[in-house]
Amino acid sequence: MIGLPDHVTACLFDLDGVLTGTAALHRAAWKEAFDAFLRQRDGAAFREFTEADYNSFVDGRPRFDGVRAFLASRGITLPEGSPDAPPSNDTVQGVGNQKNQRVQEIIAERGVSPYPGSVRYLEAARKAGLRIAVVTSSANGASVLDAADLTKFVEARIDGVVIAERGLSGKPAPDSFLAGAEALGVEPSQAAVFEDALSGVQAGRAGRFGYVVGVDRAGQADALRQQGADVVVTDLAQLLEEQA
Repeated sequence: MIGLPDHVTACLFDLDGVLTGTAALHRAAWKEAFDAFLRQRDGAAFREFTEADYNSFVDGRPRFDGVRAFLASRGITLPEGSPDAPPSNDTVQGVGNQKNQRVQEIIAERGVSPYPGSVRYLEAARKAGLRIAVVTSSANGASVLDAADLTKFVEARIDGVVIAERGLSGKPAPDSFLAGAEALGVEPSQAAVFEDALSGVQAGRAGRFGYVVGVDRAGQADALRQQGADVVVTDLAQLLEEQA
């Protein structure tokens, strides 16, 4: 009794914002990186990176895709650089790695806490015999799962490292979720996707997954539904309570 259709046998969870509160840490790190870049570039014409920018261009996407998408929204093009470029404002990878360095610092400073309702849901899903995978664009997926003591629930992990190694297209393309379903040995129609990002919900719908759960942590319930969520909750525990 976990609030999913009977044909669903596997759960594919996004990490940041669905299982853990680290989405807020990522948002803060992106703002620091982009605001520093824009101040240096635009001077008195500086316009800050906003929460709307985060939701529209960055949230849920692989790091460098997020850099490209946001800069394109401001009419800015940077050279690519190499994936291991040092943090800088000179290349797409430099800006992205500047953000990643900062988020690692913030995580070390503040720690990682899972949402209590998400832990309850993971426990219920495991008890019900559902297969569990985490699908995240973050390259820090393994360390965040360990820090939040959630690794014990996860049978398969498709994260930013795997996405880069396999050359998968990032969300809103469905590739990473399809890889998660394959890792669990289930068809997409048998799997439920759990996402807080608009791009992630789009990916779940594009992959023709059996059910898409939108998790509204940012007051965007209507937008999650518009992008294809079958149901929207503010906490995963609500799915359990509806069955009580």
